[in-house]
Amino acid sequence: MHRRQFLGTAALGGLAASLPASAFAADTADLPNLAAKAVPIGKAERVARIAQAKELMRANDIGALLIEPGSSLIYFTGVEWWRSERLTAAILTREGEAAIVTPFFEEPSVRESLGIEADVLTWNEDENPLAAVAGWLGKRGLTKGRIGVEETVRYFAVDGLQKAMPNATVVNGAPVVRGCRMHKSAAEIVLMQIAADITIAAYRHTAPRIEAGMTPGQIGAIMKAATTALGGQSEFELILLGEASAYPHGSGKPQAVKSGEVVLMDCGATVHGYQSDISRTFVYGKASTRQRQVWDQMRKGQDVAFAAAKLGTPAGEVDDAVRAYYQNLGWGPGYRLPGTSHRTGHGIGLDGHEPVNLVHGETTKLAPGMCFSNEPGIYIPGEFGIRMEDCFHMTGAGPQWFSEPPPSIDQPFA
Repeated sequence: MHRRQFLGTAALGGLAASLPASAFAADTADLPNLAAKAVPIGKAERVARIAQAKELMRANDIGALLIEPGSSLIYFTGVEWWRSERLTAAILTREGEAAIVTPFFEEPSVRESLGIEADVLTWNEDENPLAAVAGWLGKRGLTKGRIGVEETVRYFAVDGLQKAMPNATVVNGAPVVRGCRMHKSAAEIVLMQIAADITIAAYRHTAPRIEAGMTPGQIGAIMKAATTALGGQSEFELILLGEASAYPHGSGKPQAVKSGEVVLMDCGATVHGYQSDISRTFVYGKASTRQRQVWDQMRKGQDVAFAAAKLGTPAGEVDDAVRAYYQNLGWGPGYRLPGTSHRTGHGIGLDGHEPVNLVHGETTKLAPGMCFSNEPGIYIPGEFGIRMEDCFHMTGAGPQWFSEPPPSIDQPFA
């Protein structure tokens, strides 16, 4: 690959490794803002989401749904908040009504991002927020029956809700939340495409600036600066060098770029809340025959997964197809090493990892709007690992890439 000097690092020699990461986060003035025309999710779409949740609650015999701060709260209400010991939450009913419960002194701030029509129920420090929820639901005849909670809601809220509504049964609200969030709309797909375009452009900016002796932090600083300049919010930069690439989430040992060793980059961006997640692996300098062989096999694994991702196919069968191919090559079997020790892919959207996964045993059938990563990496402990990761979304005609996988180890960013 063509490499050009960055801040004279070639001339600096050993001094490059001692420079702070911030010294490498420059040279982005010519990068265009790819997110300049990105349109955030608006009120009309959130109203449609609540209407869908209403129908799913009725189908699953759930009277209401409690959601704490996080991506699901943003998804349905637009409210961007954090979790603390003071409960802020949304309540949706099977009649399509919505309320937000929040501390009295937080109401003005919560309203700033509220994107739907909703009652705001406030509580003071000496009051029980779940009693306010129970009272609001009681006025709607929902003191009995099944009350759902979004699956990441904390226990103290679940316990408090059950105590405040002793005649109700608190159940997992995943059939409602997953039923909505797993199927992305056209507007969501557009935002995810922009995020992917930004990450690929940031890779193309970063790769030529990588020099011998650079650390993961220095490379990550270049990638982060490029992502920001291109209009994305930098989500993560995982840089694994040499043997560290053999461990999917890396190693705490000191690392530096060396000729003939693997560089694995796993990075993502966010645009109006929607994420990308793309990995690229290449060799700094000349790749060995073994590195090329494993790269080609892993890259073929992506194609096997993509071909298996047919509408109506259980998600787990995509993972099974890849493992069958790898086992014929001598990797595995199953999740054993050397081979692929993690699932073939995960759901993605507002969260980098969302249900459902492309993992053995998953029975959820692939349907339009579902979005997944495709990353069946091959890892050889003590040597190196190879991972390409590209995301795709299901359409009425089958899977479609957000980012095209690269053609070869010598063209990792083509």
